[in-house]
Amino acid sequence: METLIKKLAEAWGPSGFEHQVRDLIREEVAPLADAITVDPLGNLICRVGDGDARVMVAAHMDELGVIVSHIDRQGYARFASLGTLLPGTLLGARVRFENGVIANIGVENQYTRRRDLPTFDGFFIDISQDADGSAPVQVGDPGAFVREVVWRGERVVGKALDDRLGCAVQIEAMRRLKDQGTPHTVYFVFTVQEEVGSRGARPAGYGVEPHLAIAVDVSPAGDVPKPKDAGISLGGGAVIKVRDTRHIVPAPVKNLMIRRAEERGIPYQLEVMTLGSTDGAEIQLARSGVPTGAVGIPARYVHTQSETADRRDIQAAIDLLVAILSEPVEL
Repeated sequence: METLIKKLAEAWGPSGFEHQVRDLIREEVAPLADAITVDPLGNLICRVGDGDARVMVAAHMDELGVIVSHIDRQGYARFASLGTLLPGTLLGARVRFENGVIANIGVENQYTRRRDLPTFDGFFIDISQDADGSAPVQVGDPGAFVREVVWRGERVVGKALDDRLGCAVQIEAMRRLKDQGTPHTVYFVFTVQEEVGSRGARPAGYGVEPHLAIAVDVSPAGDVPKPKDAGISLGGGAVIKVRDTRHIVPAPVKNLMIRRAEERGIPYQLEVMTLGSTDGAEIQLARSGVPTGAVGIPARYVHTQSETADRRDIQAAIDLLVAILSEPVEL
């Protein structure tokens, strides 16, 4: 599990450019799936089982990134964001472009603006490689952040745990179902472009047309100083979503998840999130509507390059997903 998380989280795959991480995931799931397809938007769709009920499980492959908007007269790359970047995390961060160029982010007037970070217009990417400042980076080139994944006891720290942890949970659930089976036709979907508005989730939901769907994503933990929402904590178990800003989980779906967790003795936490959403918000709107829930993995420092999660919560999320998928569903 450690090796899988490290491989996935360190992979390159900003929103809209998920092909490298998709290839890694496809290699992992090839022996586990009964069928694998890639839809026109780039979602990786893996079918397991052949039952009457279609269940869709979705975790997004993409990560936060940048895209070069222009090169200024001094040779520095100015950029737009791919996803919701936090200005406080940018200064000194390293970015890797697909061609292998690694560059670092600076800010105008660095020593006089320590208390007043600018908007993205004040940041730049130093792409210089030699004295004349040249570098093989052009307008439109996407970049992703560079950060090693490390384990600190039971805690894993790294970039892109949102949502490569969800991808790892899905892969491990597929591995378990391969051994014990499922009464359903389960579609494990690894979606694209979640960080820019869950653009991959609804087309995938439209194509699968599931009877039930579950989004798997990280859930911001509130066990930090002066939290906005203090309900979720690391080590407290898998998160069962009740509501977020764009998704109210139907009571029968929520109750099913709680019932399965309590039957199997799986630790869980209930989440009412007041900021953000998941792929579940879009899947629920596919075709004539889909009963949709969400399983979360608690994480601190979401949307930074040092997102932090707990091994026990990751395992609880896998256990809960398998508990739901390995038995008949009655809503």
